[in-house]
Amino acid sequence: MELREFKNLNIKTSLLGFGCMRFPLNKDGGIDEERSKKMIDTAYQQGVNYFDTAYTYHDGKSEIVTGKILDQYDRNTYYLATKLPLWLVNSLEDAERLFNEQLKKLHKDYIDFYLLHAFNRDSFQKMVKLGVIDFMDRLKEEGKIRYIGFSFHDDYDVFETIIKHRHWDFCQIQLNYMDTDIQAGLKGYQLSEELGVPLVIMEPVKGGSLAKLPDNAVDCFKTVTPGKSPASWALRWVGSLPNVKVILSGMSDEEQVQDNLNTFKHFTPLSEEEQKAVKEVATILKNRVRNGCTGCNYCMPCPAGVNIPRNFRVWNEYGRYENKGEARWLWNSFEDDQKAKNCVECGQCEEACPQKLNIRQDLKALQEEFDTICATK
Repeated sequence: MELREFKNLNIKTSLLGFGCMRFPLNKDGGIDEERSKKMIDTAYQQGVNYFDTAYTYHDGKSEIVTGKILDQYDRNTYYLATKLPLWLVNSLEDAERLFNEQLKKLHKDYIDFYLLHAFNRDSFQKMVKLGVIDFMDRLKEEGKIRYIGFSFHDDYDVFETIIKHRHWDFCQIQLNYMDTDIQAGLKGYQLSEELGVPLVIMEPVKGGSLAKLPDNAVDCFKTVTPGKSPASWALRWVGSLPNVKVILSGMSDEEQVQDNLNTFKHFTPLSEEEQKAVKEVATILKNRVRNGCTGCNYCMPCPAGVNIPRNFRVWNEYGRYENKGEARWLWNSFEDDQKAKNCVECGQCEEACPQKLNIRQDLKALQEEFDTICATK
């Protein structure tokens, strides 16, 4: 198993981290603990030593199951990461109560990597004001956590503010070969490297979208290096960045575990030819959008309340990857009164659109497509 050194912490972690947010499920929707245990056992036995969970994963059950499974191993042989749910913190008392609850659920005396979960502009300002970051320093002094970090979901300028706020032991960002300019992105990667802050990467396979690609994209990879899964290409792209110390994969079945272990057992960074293939695949995927909306917002506000750019963003995301599960989640994540079906066909948007898109026609088409997607499983 490929190991990476956190020089600032004087430790080594497995480059592959086991993300505990997508455990296999029973018919009743609960975690299949037997299968989950076998999957973690397989990963641990082949050198995975970093396990990542969070307070809210699997409706609050992930920490319990993860802690129970890890109880069978020597506590000094693995690193456990979990996160403080900032949206539930309105006082220092909340932070302390939640942390103690997490220790109890995990059945552990301390947590190795403790993250402020999903930092954005507002939650960062709130946690600073409440003194939560100082509270984490106290937990570290008491030996209840070993390393302090944060996970991040906002724009680059916010990332720069947060990462420069203090000396962080590590941080966790979303990064994959399709999202190099989203959130922290590659610019954030470069800043973390300059500041000496090691990175843990989430969404390296973009929620599974980069694990199942259209045939022409797969053929592009096969021509250069046959026999490798699309997921392995995505993971190797991230792993080729030297300041990446852990790549999280939320594995939900045994096949995914084995494929990932095959990728990291004898890890090799992408060659120059392979890097070119990744760029070509990224171009192929970007060209699969349903329309040419750039998100400029000139069409807004819509008199009928339709969020036109957001509708098109979700539609184009589906066009790229045809990931129905992700498409359903994105479609259901915003208000019903903002969806395409509410269009009254006034045409005001088309008059303002610099791309001269057939917005009314496209809104009809995307509504029909998502009605079909949401009607099937």
